Amino acid sequence: MSLFKRWDKRFIALLFCLLAHPSVWAQQTSESAQNRGLAIALEQDRRDRGWGDSSAELEMILRRANGQQTVRRLRIKLLEVPGDGDKGLTIFDEPRDVQGTAFLNYSHALEPDDQWIYLPAIRRTKRISSKNKTGRFMGSEFTYEDMSSVQVEKYTYKYLRDDLLDGQDVFVVEAYPKDAYSGYSKQLVYIDQQEYRTLKTEFFDRRDGLLKTLSFHDYQQYLDRFWRAGRLIMENHQTGKSTELNWKNYEFGVGLSEQDFHRSVLQRAR
Repeated sequence: MSLFKRWDKRFIALLFCLLAHPSVWAQQTSESAQNRGLAIALEQDRRDRGWGDSSAELEMILRRANGQQTVRRLRIKLLEVPGDGDKGLTIFDEPRDVQGTAFLNYSHALEPDDQWIYLPAIRRTKRISSKNKTGRFMGSEFTYEDMSSVQVEKYTYKYLRDDLLDGQDVFVVEAYPKDAYSGYSKQLVYIDQQEYRTLKTEFFDRRDGLLKTLSFHDYQQYLDRFWRAGRLIMENHQTGKSTELNWKNYEFGVGLSEQDFHRSVLQRAR
């Protein structure tokens, strides 16, 4: 018997098995999609390691459904923590009614994040519990959950398809939060295939309805390696509100350490 005939018989036997047991095919397809989705997330994470610490200034624009808007100015400091999530300190400078408000976030890979906010009006530091992370951050369309750094271990993944977004080839991946208190049932993430930058994320509520879309614009590369978006827009499809974040004066390697992210800095953050 020739090699080709033997191969034909094996293929026919495999095809018969798949037709007779469609659940086997479905399981293999599902596992393949999960593995590829995880591989894309891991590659994206690998490309953004090693930046150390950074700081930036932000303009936050809150837009209501009727077009009215409020502008805030703030600063953010970030520290990369090898083997765990990043640490972040956000300080509000303007307007006067939020001046001195400071938010401290410890992201974790496997445990619930630690978050605190200092409110100067009452001179009190408040801890944000895991159950309350769905609350809006300072009246914006970002929640406390959104303020954490993205950790691969916090989600399970499923690759859906290759697609085209604004002329760029992208991977479309579903990410399912493992946290039982997450405000989302899933996220649909569009990642460009060349640089593995997130271009858009769609957030679905606990009823699986489209809640918000976060779009990333004006990417720039720093240190010839790390990509950062200069403008982020979070649109709430259910309320018509949106929040825009404009980043400027990005700096890396500014000399931040663990001491700069201790809880004691909240009340004296300037």
